[in-house]
Amino acid sequence: DDTEDTLDYMVHKVTNLRVFESEPGKMDLGLTDVNGAILSISQFTLYADVKHGNRPGFSKAAKPSLAKPLYEKFNQKLAATGIHVETGEFGADMKVDLENDGPVTILYEK
Repeated sequence: DDTEDTLDYMVHKVTNLRVFESEPGKMDLGLTDVNGAILSISQFTLYADVKHGNRPGFSKAAKPSLAKPLYEKFNQKLAATGIHVETGEFGADMKVDLENDGPVTILYEK
């Protein structure tokens, strides 16, 4: 049920979230403050429902015909903010190497 308004909200949140430290223990810098970039990867498995049974269910995730255009528009809106954006390939089996400079990992739920 994501819409254009959802995309606008998420772009605003992602680009303005203050999750980078200006000094140890004080997260008060955003992406633009640290000259950051975004790697945007589609991963519908993050929306898996594992409450019942032993196999994840994906029935609440958007079908590719809806999800792909939303993902592409989200990336366009991110790039329009002036932040550098790299993307993965929608629906592809990708291997991503990542060095996570924690401590922040955020799960967004509506």
